[in-house]
Amino acid sequence: MRQSYLPSIQELATFAACARTGATTRAAEELNLTQSAVSRSLNTLEDRLGVRLFHRVKGRLVLADAGRVFLPDAERLLAELNQAAVAVMAFGGHGDVIRLAVLPSFGSAWLVPRLAAFRALRPDVTFDITSRLTPVDFTDDPFDAAIQRAEHRPPDAHVAELMEEQLVVVASPAVVTGPLPDLALARLPLLQQSTRPTLWLDWFRDAGLDARPILRGARFEHFGMLVTAAVAGLGAALVPEVVAEEELRRGRLLLASERRLRVASPYAILYPDRSAANPVFAAFRDWLMGEARPS
Repeated sequence: MRQSYLPSIQELATFAACARTGATTRAAEELNLTQSAVSRSLNTLEDRLGVRLFHRVKGRLVLADAGRVFLPDAERLLAELNQAAVAVMAFGGHGDVIRLAVLPSFGSAWLVPRLAAFRALRPDVTFDITSRLTPVDFTDDPFDAAIQRAEHRPPDAHVAELMEEQLVVVASPAVVTGPLPDLALARLPLLQQSTRPTLWLDWFRDAGLDARPILRGARFEHFGMLVTAAVAGLGAALVPEVVAEEELRRGRLLLASERRLRVASPYAILYPDRSAANPVFAAFRDWLMGEARPS
């Protein structure tokens, strides 16, 4: 059997504490261990690795060259383990956790405000939600599903369409007083979405205009940022209507065009076979599709 050189968590914690304090007695106090337990753990780690991590100088522990190299990695591993433990503790009291990768602006504007309604139906279920612009690989990524556009479907994943994506042009009342013809719209600063840089080109091409000379304006990664920039009066934004709904309702944005641009790939919930077989996830998927149906 191949010999294992993998340190235990206690050995890593002992090494890091000795490096911080410079003495096994103070490390023992910090770790709530006996001084002999700390010494044994440190000796075991040095024997396991076959190197001296400390020099013993006048009763103090001074990091050797190997110890200085090893310390950053040991502290990083301990911090990551602690972070993972805290994340798991957040799920305490819940029987099931649904882990989702979600388009950030769609998640903030449409999904998250509706989750309380599902929690009222299933208080035993909680969520772990991560924003994700790129496609998910359900083989390697720890998600139960992704809520993205259908074209992001991974191989062998199921697709349940939620709603089509319709883009609208919005701007602050300080910038426009109502819908404009495309030629007038083209004279405004046109806010850009950096991950989908061709949207304005598609918009003006659909109107029969050449947008190349007029593509100008600040660039933002998320549609939510574009909406905020439009509210701030920085220019006109071309965004999914679902993302701008709340600001339009409140009057902080106005429609700057009567046209809409329909995108071929709808919003969808994408999920692997393992999720399809999970009744808790199936209940969430069916509820979500019900929420997405036109009222």
